[in-house]
Amino acid sequence: MSHAEKVSAFLDQAKVFYFLTTDGTQPKGRPFGFHMLYEGKLYFGCGTFKNVFRQLTANPQVEVLAMQGEEFLRYDGTAKIVKDDALLRKVREVMPEIMGLYDSNGWEMGLFYLENGHAEIRGLFDLKEEFDV
Repeated sequence: MSHAEKVSAFLDQAKVFYFLTTDGTQPKGRPFGFHMLYEGKLYFGCGTFKNVFRQLTANPQVEVLAMQGEEFLRYDGTAKIVKDDALLRKVREVMPEIMGLYDSNGWEMGLFYLENGHAEIRGLFDLKEEFDV
């Protein structure tokens, strides 16, 4: 299993994870649910009209935090925005209802992955595993 697959599997099992950005000097976090492993990369997405997209564009240093049982995952890196029609078609296959809503409202889905990603899987008191993604 690749490191990207390991992070994706952890997020799948957690179901909801938290995406952390900054707004100026103020930290901001919010629940996310969408992630997609595609051609070896782990992609995330959100509406380009949302504050989170504006924040990750202004400061692309972000972190993902997820909890599963007594373990939690920290996954940080630099958000790299991707404009790729094939990738967007895949997102439409995975989330047709959400993308239909976006299309009917004229919204754009901003897709990105974390470059120079680093992940830690931790227990409540110890580091279980650490790796670059």
